[in-house]
Amino acid sequence: MSPIASILLHVDPSPRCAARIGVASALAKRLDATVTALYTAAPLLPGARRMLSEGQGLVLAPALDAERRAQARALFDSADAGALVRWAETGADQPLVPSFVRQALVHDLVVMGQFDREDAAGPGVPADFVETVALDSGRPVLSVPYAGRFTDVGQRVLIAWKPTRESARAVAAALPLLQQGAEVHVASWGGDPHELEPLLRRHGIEAEYHREGPAPHEIGDALLSLAADVGADLLVMGCYGHSRARELMLGGASRTVLQSMTVPVLLAH
Repeated sequence: MSPIASILLHVDPSPRCAARIGVASALAKRLDATVTALYTAAPLLPGARRMLSEGQGLVLAPALDAERRAQARALFDSADAGALVRWAETGADQPLVPSFVRQALVHDLVVMGQFDREDAAGPGVPADFVETVALDSGRPVLSVPYAGRFTDVGQRVLIAWKPTRESARAVAAALPLLQQGAEVHVASWGGDPHELEPLLRRHGIEAEYHREGPAPHEIGDALLSLAADVGADLLVMGCYGHSRARELMLGGASRTVLQSMTVPVLLAH
């Protein structure tokens, strides 16, 4: 049995959702996993509700929320994801982020989409949704960029190595995603990427190792640049930070990559 047998996919009303449905579907077929496509989006955003009078809000808001849900279902149906992918919905009366995190706890992998700050109303989720799920659920999260075309991942992989729990968990989560004969690169700033060599070889993986020297101030930018240089279709990295109450603090590299990513990123905390 594959280490990844159950995938949770975040579905929302934005057109970019189709790309992550495609990625999750391809993974399901390759890994013989099932996918729960969970529709999770806030009701009509508070800012939009304030533009309606009290009477209009009572009449129009539920209809607009239903329309957004229908848009997401239409995207899902048109993707023809296959029998391994099933539709589910978060209850309208349930808190959005905690309910999604609760579901993430009982899946092997979570597939989500990068937040598009130019279209903040589109997905109906907070800007820190991806990192909150990664930090609070403890499950690996595969984040798909809002721009670009992606079908599958794991053919050309860049691993950002650091001798930490988060990095080790990211590597462990990535191993099942590597396609047979994958081209793997391991990079480390201020550390030794060859630390990973014995583990990867035990898994039958030959990699190219990049010892990049001292960590630059903007290590996230350096990581994205290297991912582009090697033509990576998957970037693997630890997610550093913690959440408490409504405050979320991330490491600089995590924040930069999540904001500027151009390839799918696998995060683990």
